[in-house]
Amino acid sequence: MYAMQYEITLPADYDMGIIRTRVATRGHLLDDLPGLGLKAYVIRERGVGGSPVNQYAPVYLWRDTDAMSRFLVGGGGFQGIIGDFGRPAVHHWTGVATEAGPARGRTPAAASRRLTPVPAGAEPDDLAALVAEETRLLRELAARDGVHTAALAVDPRHWQLMRLILWERAVPQDEGAEDATERYEVLHLSAPHLDEPGGAARR
Repeated sequence: MYAMQYEITLPADYDMGIIRTRVATRGHLLDDLPGLGLKAYVIRERGVGGSPVNQYAPVYLWRDTDAMSRFLVGGGGFQGIIGDFGRPAVHHWTGVATEAGPARGRTPAAASRRLTPVPAGAEPDDLAALVAEETRLLRELAARDGVHTAALAVDPRHWQLMRLILWERAVPQDEGAEDATERYEVLHLSAPHLDEPGGAARR
């Protein structure tokens, strides 16, 4: 599994109805995309749920990097984003673990993301222990009612862990004493190959 996200921050007075319409009319185009585990079309609205910004920030879980490359530079869909918003920086993380939650069969309405820096100077054993603990916590969170999918990934350039959870309804305020750095609304979910053998998630 390979995680990817780009964040398009919009003006404070931007009409987010434009993004909602965009997703409503185009979101289905990736519902059958080869190599894609899932794409969650997520937004944040300024003043809603504590968000300081208007933002369109789709997040992807890919089954393989070839499919991701085709999407980004092979005419596979990213050109639409570039044409409408310019070329955003694309954040990416190597997958560590993914888990299916009790709400896997239902459509998620919300998502949470937590970014955790790996302490500078951490010894190899310390890093392994941190990842093991985060993986254990991921499994605990994935078992909660209302969880669709939970994923943990690492950025080995900036040494950062990313935890993503898709929720059937709103993100719980406690989320297991969660310190989510971002909370999103999910407008659409494309998940063509999420549950295939060898796909992006496991039960």
